[in-house]
Amino acid sequence: MQKKGYLSFVLHAHLPFIHHPESDDYLEESWLYEAISETYIPLLQNFQKLVDEGVNFRITMTMTPPLLSMLDSKLLQQKYINYLKQHIELSKKEIERTKYDSRINELSKYYYKRYSKDLHWFKDIYKCNLITGFKKFQDLGVLEIITCGATHGYFPILYVNEKTVRAQIAVGVQTYERYFGKKPRGIWLPECGYVPEADKYLREFGLEYAIVETHGILYANPTPVYGTLAPIVSPRGFTVFGRDLESSRQVWSSINGYPGDFNYREFYRDIGYEADYDYIRPYIAHDGVRVNTGIKYNRITGKSEYKDVYNIQWAKDSAERQAGHFLDCRTAQIENASKYMDKPPIVLCPYDAELYGHWWYEGPYWLYILFKKIYYDECNFELITPSEYIDKYPEIQECEPCRSSWGANGYSEVWLNPSNDYAHRHLHTAGNRMCEIAYQFRDLNGELDKMENQIKELRSAKKTVTSITSSSKYRKTKLKVRALNQMARELLLAQSSDWLFIITNNTMVDYAHKRIKDHIGRFTKLYNEIKEDKIDAKFLKDIEIKDAIFPDIDYRIYS
Repeated sequence: MQKKGYLSFVLHAHLPFIHHPESDDYLEESWLYEAISETYIPLLQNFQKLVDEGVNFRITMTMTPPLLSMLDSKLLQQKYINYLKQHIELSKKEIERTKYDSRINELSKYYYKRYSKDLHWFKDIYKCNLITGFKKFQDLGVLEIITCGATHGYFPILYVNEKTVRAQIAVGVQTYERYFGKKPRGIWLPECGYVPEADKYLREFGLEYAIVETHGILYANPTPVYGTLAPIVSPRGFTVFGRDLESSRQVWSSINGYPGDFNYREFYRDIGYEADYDYIRPYIAHDGVRVNTGIKYNRITGKSEYKDVYNIQWAKDSAERQAGHFLDCRTAQIENASKYMDKPPIVLCPYDAELYGHWWYEGPYWLYILFKKIYYDECNFELITPSEYIDKYPEIQECEPCRSSWGANGYSEVWLNPSNDYAHRHLHTAGNRMCEIAYQFRDLNGELDKMENQIKELRSAKKTVTSITSSSKYRKTKLKVRALNQMARELLLAQSSDWLFIITNNTMVDYAHKRIKDHIGRFTKLYNEIKEDKIDAKFLKDIEIKDAIFPDIDYRIYS
């Protein structure tokens, strides 16, 4: 069948930076471990199956700087291994406990095998580093990895001080280059928050395109001829792709979306809440609060409280049927659109990566089946990445994209409302202070570089360097540069849009408040100490260990 258009999947893999070397009691660290077992490893396994089977596919993924930093953390890697060992132990006990019911017992054995396999893949296949796994598929040309703001800072609010937006972009690109050895071409704007003021900085750091919400395209000026079925380019030369509404609704909708199929695993039933308390106590939160364990025995079943036992084969049957339905719908959509376009349409499907596997347990398998169907079945479209589409069709309509975001009502309401608005005055004050102090000490890092270059030269000549390294000026300069760099880290971490999102949605609110307070507090203490030339080296060392992100950061990005 003649190819008349393209389908582009974009998965946004992001988690806030959660790193607590001081304790094992932080439940929030499990967000990463759940995502690894339920989303990232399943995606990698299915990518590998497709490659092994000779299926030519394309997919795009964001891997945000906080996620990359956590996946690269030796501490978190070891904590994840401990998490898996605990789950293997629990699922082994479940095999014994559930002997009374053959159907549930089979699921217990399934979880035991799955967590054991996760441990094997993580330790033996990927050597504890999933980043290299994703990089492998990017190098093979089937996966395009794009970047994001440094800590998912929300541009439509941060742009009050444009230098803070520039820093989010600069550190996002720098982190990407550190892990992937090249520049990214695309960016997932944090929360799809588009403001035209960011375009010049996106282009400054070599980025070519971004993903925006549907109305960011549909309400552009002038109205785009092809709607979201083609990218548009801003007057400043930056390209944006818009989310396709029709395809998104089929997956996202809580009413008629695929994840609501009655055969799929029920997310909200878990033995962490249902097993005998004394039995489950060693496997829940340290303070005794019941939490999800990931071991779930029920399927959605229906809208009543009664939930039948989960059947893996039935779930796979539903995934295969729905992959066929999605394929048919896109074939019809592209057939219709191509009649009115002078170039092939692109249907862009952006989703949170964690939808696939974590929230929708069967999501990775659905993707695997869909990609095989697109490759083998007769359909009128191909998979493509946004970069490939731009390369093929460089003539793009110029329009001014609309200020926009995704989330409820599409215009920043989730990230600025009465529940979280207190945070913004602190974020703006800290942003202004960072720019002020970075400018004040704009030459300091250069002075340190000169001294350290001199030390290297002396060492290479096998000469003594004690006179320099022990000098008061060198030690004070080095300490002050460290403090300035840590100020930049604390500001970026405070700016994470995740804290605002969590507060709005009333989940783990105390933790989100604490993170904002901690980072602004640490930032302010360092600011005052630098101003007074009285830096507490012990305090600085402590927060460098706790907030160990962006090792190559240079505070001068704010100057």
